[in-house]
Amino acid sequence: MSNNNVVWMETTRQNFWQHNNEIKINTANNNMTSMTNLKITEQQGRVVEGFGSCFNELGMFAIEHLSEEDRHAVLDSLFALDGDCKFTLCRLPIGASDYALEWYSHNEHDDDYEMKHFSIERDHKYLIPYIKEAQKRNPKLTFFASPWSPPTWMKTPKAYNFGTLRWEKKILEAYALYFVKFIQAYEQEGIRINQIHIQNEVVADQKFPSCKWTGEQLQEFIRDYLGPAFKQYQLDTEIWLGTINAPEPWQELLTDTTSDYDAYAGLVLSDPEAYQYIHGVGYQWAGKHAIQRTVASYPELRYLQTENECGNGKNTWEYAQYVSTLFHHYFVNGANGYVYWNAILEPKGSSTWGWEQNSMITVDPETKKYSFNPEFYVVKHHSHFVQNGAVRLVTSGRFTSNSLVFQNPDQSVVLIVNNPLKDAQQLSFEFKGKSYQLELKPESFNSVVLS
Repeated sequence: MSNNNVVWMETTRQNFWQHNNEIKINTANNNMTSMTNLKITEQQGRVVEGFGSCFNELGMFAIEHLSEEDRHAVLDSLFALDGDCKFTLCRLPIGASDYALEWYSHNEHDDDYEMKHFSIERDHKYLIPYIKEAQKRNPKLTFFASPWSPPTWMKTPKAYNFGTLRWEKKILEAYALYFVKFIQAYEQEGIRINQIHIQNEVVADQKFPSCKWTGEQLQEFIRDYLGPAFKQYQLDTEIWLGTINAPEPWQELLTDTTSDYDAYAGLVLSDPEAYQYIHGVGYQWAGKHAIQRTVASYPELRYLQTENECGNGKNTWEYAQYVSTLFHHYFVNGANGYVYWNAILEPKGSSTWGWEQNSMITVDPETKKYSFNPEFYVVKHHSHFVQNGAVRLVTSGRFTSNSLVFQNPDQSVVLIVNNPLKDAQQLSFEFKGKSYQLELKPESFNSVVLS
């Protein structure tokens, strides 16, 4: 029995985003109930706030290799309201990320504590045009921003990469003002910064722009400097505790640190004066091991996965399968949104500091052509049908570890299910008095919409 109110899209190694009409639908009965291997319950999880990626200079640099027609096609695929991915929530760096063309901040004038020389002039070359193109396609796009490094004169040692913030009152006051100036400058460009995350990867001490923070430092900076500065300047931009990339659990055994949760979120949020300023927590990379504990302790806050793990530049099908497990992990453990890293890069995704990373779309500067990589479709399977304001529905049964279910504001239900095995698998589930049977192709990604 077919049903015009069911849409099933599938992606395999050989065929991407294909309609499949081979779905059996019957009125549920006791015999079919015994065959069910996925149960969709009425128990609700988190509300979805969006999907997106990060705006980086190397992304816009890659886009410029394309013809005008192809540029429109690529940008439409990511941001258009009727496009493939329909992004609604995106990230941008404050100063240089590790995927900038070179390192910079918005104020390299030594000892400029009043931020008289603050400027976003550099961003007018790549970042702001990239963002403006996205806004043309979705004027309601929301943004969160984070620095990879403070201005070098605020750090010890005085360098973009490695180091820490100088823990001096006048530096901390100036750095809080730096955030204020950034929000105000982007507002003048018609780009509202909805959230500030204090630092990209708080435990990172890298050869790319970075700055290490302790939980105690985050607590003090938010409580005594950033929160009061936002209040003084009457900013309605939210302060988030992020982006946290706490150590892998096994690494904790080799160091003197406590658990990733207690050393960062647990410590900062336990301070009522700091807590009053914090709207949510952003986790990425090894932070995935702490999100469940933070959500359990502070369910009233909101949570984002802030940077998709980025692979090795080979854009393999196998890594795309891994990325699908990250979507599942974060949403099941309390995330409200998921943000990919670089949506667009040149082949191998080479950075200016020597690392190669995956991307959703590859632009070849020699052929001037673009291609969609497997991870593009993993993202699309999640973001295309799931609307902002959707609520996750809890499931049980054998396919629970490979599936997510969301109910949209329009009451349509989206089932996203991955078959990671090399053999076809039979999926049988019930919903609202009907039984559905599907044969999931080997190593496939699937989206089923019930309306």
